[in-house]
Amino acid sequence: MKLFQIVSEWLLRLIWTNLLWIGFTLLGLGIFGIMPATVAMFTIVRRWTMKDFDAPIWSTFKTTYFKEWKKSNLVGVIFALIGIFLFLDLSFSEQMTGFFSLFLYVFFLVLSIIYFLTLAFFFPLYVQYTFSIKEYVKQSLFHAIASIKDIIILLLGLTLIGFLLTKVPGLIPFLGGVLPSYWIMTICMKRFRKMEKNTVIKE
Repeated sequence: MKLFQIVSEWLLRLIWTNLLWIGFTLLGLGIFGIMPATVAMFTIVRRWTMKDFDAPIWSTFKTTYFKEWKKSNLVGVIFALIGIFLFLDLSFSEQMTGFFSLFLYVFFLVLSIIYFLTLAFFFPLYVQYTFSIKEYVKQSLFHAIASIKDIIILLLGLTLIGFLLTKVPGLIPFLGGVLPSYWIMTICMKRFRKMEKNTVIKE
């Protein structure tokens, strides 16, 4: 009975947070809502990784969304421009022929993978630390290439989540955003704590 209650509470938390993420993304007409809504979602899941399960989801989400709307969208513009650049370069190199075109394609493919990892690390960094926009991008890139072990674990977990969601697409509206974000935040918090501990020891 207790196990059923725990599972039910977790499902309600996850589903409610995911629905808020979708709703507030639509509130910003998608393009202007996705960044602050995702920051708000990561703010919630960060508290869960810190064993703070009593944090009010609605008020925390709403407050964070409007508070971080401008700054998160500025970072979003930077990531969007980089993403468009990589997409165009990948598309262009695909249409070319010869060895050099293959080299270019692989090069931009690797850059694209680093780009998505950088974006994945950005949100945990954003809700955990206070940096300038430039430093957020710099630190996100650093974490995206600094630890192969953490990246492999991160990608394996996201692959399993992606497999689950593709096999049961009906779960996407309820868990499609919050499950990946919770996994990413869990891995990142362990990494952050380890780095902070090492810094304290060195000092």
